Amino acid sequence: MDIIGLNGSPHGKNSQTLRLVMKVLEGAEGSGADIEYIDLCEQEINFCTGCGVCYAKGECIHTDDYPELLEKILYADGIVLGSPNYINNVTAQTKVILDRMADVIHCQMLSGKYGCSVSTAGGSGAEDVAAYLNRSLQQMGATTVGLIGVNILGNPAAITNREKDAYNLGTVLADAIINAEEFPEQDKLHRERAEYMKNLVLMNKDVWVHEYEFWKETGKIN
Repeated sequence: MDIIGLNGSPHGKNSQTLRLVMKVLEGAEGSGADIEYIDLCEQEINFCTGCGVCYAKGECIHTDDYPELLEKILYADGIVLGSPNYINNVTAQTKVILDRMADVIHCQMLSGKYGCSVSTAGGSGAEDVAAYLNRSLQQMGATTVGLIGVNILGNPAAITNREKDAYNLGTVLADAIINAEEFPEQDKLHRERAEYMKNLVLMNKDVWVHEYEFWKETGKIN
């Protein structure tokens, strides 16, 4: 069982979000997972241009760290996403990664995987950002098991008070993977989205050749 944690805070080792991500990973490790942490701000990731080359060829016009990062994400059984709230959304360093994953959405490449998200905010909105991250995981096919948002509001103990919750979230994530837990509402959502994406790719099969071949290889398109 492999679980990867991705943090989009630019504060490095001083990141408050990092504390939550690491506690989730520690909880997962305590339940038997092999864990890996990645600081997204240390990755060289270029902006998506919406050119559609990844749809057609399964590759990108950019030469950067994204392919290696994506390989690690696709290898993992579980994914922990973390970002502080920057003006009611994730950081730019986080968003650029998500934008590059349009091909992942079209092909539902995270199907069968589980995830969760954490966020911090100096004022408010941390839970909204964590919810956005979870929705992003769901759009790619993953099933989410929970989230944590901490609004610090000048209270240095705010993060400390939620570290135990973050650790417990990690155990929940690991248990969901081990037991292949089902979440009926999300399962229904996944089926509907997969059907939509499959049909979208079918309509564009002459242009989106890579994605059409991907769906054929899954056996969901004859």
